[in-house]
Amino acid sequence: MGIIPARRRRTRPSPGPGDTDPGRLPELLVLVCSVVAAAVALSQPLVLGRTLDLLLHDGSAGVWLTASAALLVGEVLLDGLTALFTGRCTADWTAAVRSRALTGMLHAVPDLAGRYSPGDVATRLTLNASDAGGLPATRAALAASLVVPAGALVALAVVDVWVAVCVLAGLPALVLVLRAFAHDTGASVRAYQRVQSDIAARLLETTDGAETIAAAGTALRERERVLTPLTELAGLGRRMWVLHGRALATGGVLVPLLTLAATAVGGLRLGAGALSVGELLAVVRYAQLTAGFGSAATLLGALVRGRSARERTTALEQLPALPCGTRTLPPDGPGTLELRGVRVARDGTEVLRVDHVVVPGGLTAAVVGRSGAGKSVLAAVAGRLIDPDEGEVLLDGTPLDRLTRPCLRAEVGFAFARPVLTGGTVAEAVAAGPRTVSPHRIRQALRVAGADTFVRRLPGTYDTRLADAPLSGGEHQRLGLARAFAHAGRLLVMDDATSSLDTVTEHAVDQALRRSLGTATRLVVAHRPSVAARADLVIWLEGGRVRAVGAHRRLWTEAAYRAVFATEAHGTDEHGTEAHEHRADEHGTVSLGTEHGTVPLGTEDGDGLRREETPPARGKVRP
Repeated sequence: MGIIPARRRRTRPSPGPGDTDPGRLPELLVLVCSVVAAAVALSQPLVLGRTLDLLLHDGSAGVWLTASAALLVGEVLLDGLTALFTGRCTADWTAAVRSRALTGMLHAVPDLAGRYSPGDVATRLTLNASDAGGLPATRAALAASLVVPAGALVALAVVDVWVAVCVLAGLPALVLVLRAFAHDTGASVRAYQRVQSDIAARLLETTDGAETIAAAGTALRERERVLTPLTELAGLGRRMWVLHGRALATGGVLVPLLTLAATAVGGLRLGAGALSVGELLAVVRYAQLTAGFGSAATLLGALVRGRSARERTTALEQLPALPCGTRTLPPDGPGTLELRGVRVARDGTEVLRVDHVVVPGGLTAAVVGRSGAGKSVLAAVAGRLIDPDEGEVLLDGTPLDRLTRPCLRAEVGFAFARPVLTGGTVAEAVAAGPRTVSPHRIRQALRVAGADTFVRRLPGTYDTRLADAPLSGGEHQRLGLARAFAHAGRLLVMDDATSSLDTVTEHAVDQALRRSLGTATRLVVAHRPSVAARADLVIWLEGGRVRAVGAHRRLWTEAAYRAVFATEAHGTDEHGTEAHEHRADEHGTVSLGTEHGTVPLGTEDGDGLRREETPPARGKVRP
């Protein structure tokens, strides 16, 4: 998928304060406490055996009895510290994994991030991040759990080598059980996590379309669609429990057998006088600890689950980001937008070709064309949501890909058809952006967007919580416009951002926008002829290519241009302006005409329109 030029290296953004990982220290603390606790556990049988021999010999154990008590107390304290550090390690790493994955999503190329459904992303940032956050502590605990059997085997060899050989003969069977468990569990866990994401995605789709489902009367069908993967999920869940139970059951059989064999050999050695009673006690306990290899199944399962979850969160974290430069825009620039030799391809098909288009600073340029003509792609390229495969986009003579990220986002703003509002209150939603805006600026932006009237009718006016504000589609869109206006820089890209407004409100917003933003340049994706009529300049796209650039009144003389608005031309005058807005257009719209002049892109036909020399692209073109 050709979105980012190959000549530009895809880089990740520098991590912020919340994106840095906790490092190895939390895991190291868990490991140290676990290993020390293991060492204490290994020391206990030997010390207890020696204490028992002394008590049986002369009834006085002295310092050995004290050591035994100290080891028991120390084991309890170390277990408590291990639990504390494990919880802290898991919490810190879970937060870090979520932060890094979310940062990767927010900085990624939108088209690439859009491949993940909201439900899938939610699953990766919640359930998967939680499992991945427990991975370091699980890794440390597993390492410590293997120290105990290995150390016990060594201690057993010190006490009696023949008992050690007996236990060692049975260990390969335990190792094979654990290996098979890890292999089979890994595939089941990955499939289980995938189905979880699928269910979450379907559920969120249903939530978003609740009104449509209710109106269509398809609630039962939708319920069945959402719950269909549960059958597969249940099967995978049962399989994982079967694998886990099989490993534990096998270990549950082998461990007693090994202990019984060690006890039998130890009894024979005791009868032969090679072992004392205390040493036999130590032998039996060390045999049990050595067979603890089988108890690692639970930790091994958690390790497999954590690794699979980490792969899923890492996929978000490593999404390619748009690289940024080190330059800033020259001061007091007019906001001139220029596209040179721009080419954008998707799946091997060219979806946008712009040889040379200039939008003079301070003007409004409308982008028109049929569905699939490339309007939204041009808007995304102009505002650098994506990079072209070829060519460059300049703002006041500076390539956008050479700007720093703060400069780019401060000077190039966007308004969308379906804005996502963040923040607790209405005022906070409008204030969210690259700049710190004053309450006066917030109110001014709301007035320009035509939202101030309904906002002041809300229970808490500007401080009303978004969750408590019953907003219509148009009101929601106007708050998105207000946010864009509050942070407007030199260029404002409006991708169908007024589609939910009636034409009268849209016209009022346009007039207020011209007065409030002053010299800011505006690029507007237009579907209504009235929007194009009010623009200073129209960029007409056809088949992903620029067919002509000029004033709407002059383009309107062409039948093919009028056909672009065929479905919306009802009720328009001879210039494509909606009849009830025509007088306002005559007094408020700035016509390009000869006032701004026209510069030919390829050839000039004598009608003041700039045209591309190349014919429209053929073949499949996606919007």
